[in-house]
Amino acid sequence: MPQRSSTNGNWSFSPYARRKHQRHLAPLPEAIVISAVQQKHTTPTDDDEGVPKVRTTMEAEKQEEFNLQKEFEWVLREEVHQLLKKLKFILIECAHRFPVPLYENEGKKTEKFILSVQPPDQLKAILTLTGDTITQADISFKLSKSPHQIQRTSITQDSPWKLQQVQDAANHLQQAINHIDDVDESYHFKTSDEVMHVVGNILEALQRGRLSLVIPKKKPIDELIKGRNMKSLTPNLSEDLAVSFYLQSHKLIIAVYQLTNIHGTMRFDSCQAEASINWLNEVLFMLSAGLQLCQQLKDKISVFSLYKDFKVGSRASSALSY
Repeated sequence: MPQRSSTNGNWSFSPYARRKHQRHLAPLPEAIVISAVQQKHTTPTDDDEGVPKVRTTMEAEKQEEFNLQKEFEWVLREEVHQLLKKLKFILIECAHRFPVPLYENEGKKTEKFILSVQPPDQLKAILTLTGDTITQADISFKLSKSPHQIQRTSITQDSPWKLQQVQDAANHLQQAINHIDDVDESYHFKTSDEVMHVVGNILEALQRGRLSLVIPKKKPIDELIKGRNMKSLTPNLSEDLAVSFYLQSHKLIIAVYQLTNIHGTMRFDSCQAEASINWLNEVLFMLSAGLQLCQQLKDKISVFSLYKDFKVGSRASSALSY
């Protein structure tokens, strides 16, 4: 509205008087208002009850550590011994399958096998296996350089052929059982390192035992020809021939090697025949089951090993009363 000037009495217009009335803003939607209120009361440092999140996170971590420690002590006190007991049962059953004296097993089981290929005159062996020893065998094979010549030789009880792989595997299995027997059932493990040491020893013994049967040791041809077992053959073979018996997985294999000189270069040809042995199949199955049990326990203890401070009695006394 017009106002009179205080200096000259004339009418003038004030800029404040000429300003239009400010328009009121529309009210905010209710959803936005509620969201803003919730955001105000749930800041990054508070939970819904106004408790700082830093404190609740710490409490959750302490509870998680408490639960882990509780489980760790149960594993050391109960589960380790339960697994060792179960493992020993499997390994004793495995020992009873061996055809040699092992862990109250008398051994000396006798079986007969026929190993042959097609055509049968290329290689054939009819043998008797007593324990870890071939006590009798009739072997016939045809040489590649003389197609019409069939060689024959045999093994007799006076000079049997020893399968060292069987005894090696039995020795390793006995070591694994001994490692279990060394742990008293009333012993209380204190740390994961103690358990890992015991399980590691058992695991290594079982692995060596299984490898003894699955992967035979390779020997050069000249070592085979001059080997002690070649003296078991009657009649003896010529110096360019070698016969080998070995185990590979669940099979008994006979291989015949022929050393030849071609234009000054030495090479050898070979042929082999095989037969499946039931007790070997059962032994390998039980060894694998034992290895799996060991690995399961090792993996579980490895998780707790990440917590270097974990040991029996490291929690508060109130936490131990369960």
